[in-house]
Amino acid sequence: QVRLVESGGGLVQAGDSLTLSCANHGDALSRYAMGWFRQAPGKDREFIAGISWHGIEQYSDSAKGRFTITGDSDRNTVQLQMNGLKPEDAGVYYCAASPMLSDLVRNLVTGYWGQGTQVTVSS
Repeated sequence: QVRLVESGGGLVQAGDSLTLSCANHGDALSRYAMGWFRQAPGKDREFIAGISWHGIEQYSDSAKGRFTITGDSDRNTVQLQMNGLKPEDAGVYYCAASPMLSDLVRNLVTGYWGQGTQVTVSS
């Protein structure tokens, strides 16, 4: 059984940086893309960033230039470095894994989800 576990969320001030981490604590995944989604209160879950098993990265427009995704496909880990945080970046951040990076970009995850970690950004 695959079990994605996120860590690193918290309360920060606008302009601060934060790094989220996600690790698979269950059965290993082979050649899966991994990524991050955000769900703000009252809004749908949205794609933020993803990385394919061979290192191709994709970002949402809101994340480009401020967030960086890194990952280790062999260890099934992924991190999201977030710089210049804004109040609108707040929400629950979910880690996800799916066979294709396009699954993540299109918000059509067919694999696995973590439980989420809260990010709060004060203005």
